[in-house]
Amino acid sequence: MTLVAQFPLPFPHAQDFQDADFLRFPSNEAALSWLERPADWPGGRLALFGEPGCGKTHLLYIWARRHGAVHLAGPTLSGLPELPPGKAIVLDNADRATDEIALLHLLNAAAEAGQKLLIAGCDPPARWPVRLPDLASRLRAMTAIRIDPPEDALRAALLARLLSDRQLAVLAPVQRYLLTRLPRSHAALADAARRLDIAGLARGGPITYQVAEQVIADMAAEAGDAPLRGATLEDGSFA
Repeated sequence: MTLVAQFPLPFPHAQDFQDADFLRFPSNEAALSWLERPADWPGGRLALFGEPGCGKTHLLYIWARRHGAVHLAGPTLSGLPELPPGKAIVLDNADRATDEIALLHLLNAAAEAGQKLLIAGCDPPARWPVRLPDLASRLRAMTAIRIDPPEDALRAALLARLLSDRQLAVLAPVQRYLLTRLPRSHAALADAARRLDIAGLARGGPITYQVAEQVIADMAAEAGDAPLRGATLEDGSFA
């Protein structure tokens, strides 16, 4: 009988961006405060910016549901988009819009119609490398609110949430080990959870210190960094 090796299938992990799932911490408090008072947005416009995975998209979905807004994406924005009258607009990944004329038209049309416009990107709009002078001028005039890098309490809560969402049972000491060695970013935590999920499927067993260490080493190698060495693990072994 020929044995066929079984490999874990990388099923995509869907997010539904529910209100109750957003973790409110001081690092995102400024953004939440501004989103709660759109009447105060200068010119009816607001931009959120921050590192990948910091919650910008989540906040846009929440705000869009609450205000019945039209949801657009920067990479697919093109031509002269027709805006439903009276609707607020959110534009995610606005800094990845390649059609500058379409983006300029969107800004102008929303302003002329008095429609609220909420956009998001990794950098503040004033720093986007746009070519059209009129577009650059309008982007510089936008109020931009930063979502800060996560504090320790948010990192711990976010990692626990990411693991729970994937139904991964990871002991608290292993989670603390991961937090002390992973880069201090939202994206690193999400990447680690994804890799742990794949590793767990491949092993068919629990997420141990050794699995966590291998995930950290793989991430460091891909980033060109050297993983931290010499720490004593809580099971008495050494990294």
